[in-house]
Amino acid sequence: MSPPCLRCAATCTLNLETAQRIGTMSSSLVGGAIGAWRATYTSTSPLSMASSRFPLAKLPAAVMGGVSGSQAGSRAAKLFFTQKLPPGEGTPWLCVSCGHAFRKSHSAFTSPR
Repeated sequence: MSPPCLRCAATCTLNLETAQRIGTMSSSLVGGAIGAWRATYTSTSPLSMASSRFPLAKLPAAVMGGVSGSQAGSRAAKLFFTQKLPPGEGTPWLCVSCGHAFRKSHSAFTSPR
């Protein structure tokens, strides 16, 4: 259950650890797809005539572009979330109503979820 915001007492809060995992994964997938698409359709090597007849000839370029795009996407998401995470210990939360980021410390008697 999400805690209420410390600034406005709204109950619409988002767990930033989960959002970071989802954001990094989706940025990696989107970056990989964009990188593969760009590498496939912008190659001007002499192999382009052969690759129009044999699409598997473009596979190495697509894989290389996908890997580099995936790495760039995950780095961008990691940089974004490191700027948004509040300092301190505990679970980071973001209020959807007012945009306040705060950390909810774990109690000594409960385990973090």
